[in-house]
Amino acid sequence: MTQQDTRTSPASSGLQRRQLLATAASLGIAPWLLSACASPTPSAAQGEAAIRQLTAGQRRKLGTLEVFPVGLGCQWRPGATPGVVADSYSSSFDRPAAVRLIQRAVDLGVNFIDTAEVYGPFLSEDIVGEALQGIRNKVVLETKFGMDLDQQTGKRLGGLNSRPAHINQVVEAQLRRLRTDRIDVLIQHRVDPAVPIEDVAGAVKDLMAQGKVLHWGLSEPGVQTIRRAHAVQPLTVIQNEYSMLWRGPEAQVLPLCEELGIGFVCWSPLGMGFLTGAVKAEARFASAPVLDFRAVVPRFAPEALPANMALVNVVKNWAERKNATPAQLALAWLMAQKPWIVPIPGTTQIAHMEENLGAASITFTADELKQLNADVVAINIQGARLPPAVMAMSGVEAPLKR
Repeated sequence: MTQQDTRTSPASSGLQRRQLLATAASLGIAPWLLSACASPTPSAAQGEAAIRQLTAGQRRKLGTLEVFPVGLGCQWRPGATPGVVADSYSSSFDRPAAVRLIQRAVDLGVNFIDTAEVYGPFLSEDIVGEALQGIRNKVVLETKFGMDLDQQTGKRLGGLNSRPAHINQVVEAQLRRLRTDRIDVLIQHRVDPAVPIEDVAGAVKDLMAQGKVLHWGLSEPGVQTIRRAHAVQPLTVIQNEYSMLWRGPEAQVLPLCEELGIGFVCWSPLGMGFLTGAVKAEARFASAPVLDFRAVVPRFAPEALPANMALVNVVKNWAERKNATPAQLALAWLMAQKPWIVPIPGTTQIAHMEENLGAASITFTADELKQLNADVVAINIQGARLPPAVMAMSGVEAPLKR
């Protein structure tokens, strides 16, 4: 089933509302743009102008970096047939469409692009590199290292590898694939339990001295590892899963980021498509011929999904209240938590990318945010957020340096 990119619009009442939405759809205009245009039946040009006006003036800080409040995650792998590019959730398109998606995002003002060497492996970086030719200086480019891959073939060798010599090899290969002379933000994808974080930070610091890396960060690290890494070379971002569906970072990681002045990037901000309203209680996810990652995620198991739909209802109700789509509401909630939080939703459809940008126009009063947070907290999510083998790589503390 293709779930990630099948979204629902806000619930509407009355014939006029349905007619307006139908008109917008026929023009290729997202429903949220109706309220941004003067005409009740705006043209495509008016819709695009509204997006550009929105993206032109908004920035948030990740450390010293300034980025549009919504980034773009580029996590793709080869599809089932030649030339097809797939995500982890049963959606796919061809490589030229992937390039167009990135270029369209940048054209509209998105200036934060995230990817990683392991996505593909190598395929996503290669596509991003192609897409950014001629527009590279318009974006903050973020990629990741840390998985143990053969740097020539991309073969997965198993486990993690953050040895300094390997980091240097990876970065050289990444620069070639990304067709650039520097990586704006280099992320350790997961903490290597065999390598002191001081050694990792030292290797990155050397790359920064060479101008090959400008900023760095960690993904899913233990909190003491954050402190130790930051002491050697100040971190710009922490990238963890965070959404209405998984609020784990609120306990320790977000307070630590605030203390140290580190920005926070949310992966899976739409809960693997769940918060868009596209996943139904009876949904089942394919395990073959290509695995939909949700097929192995406990919170999407048949015994968990029906109970978890209560959160989708909260999102839909609030989206209608705010004249937004569920996806926009979920992203806006994240951005409302802290001014230094940036979600990086991924998609295979330009229309959904454009829709996501609209989240930056949604604001909450103090009372609204208090009530929305209470509504979210009241839902008891069933099932773990990741399979055990993947979960074991989160919250890891690096060994102490001897």
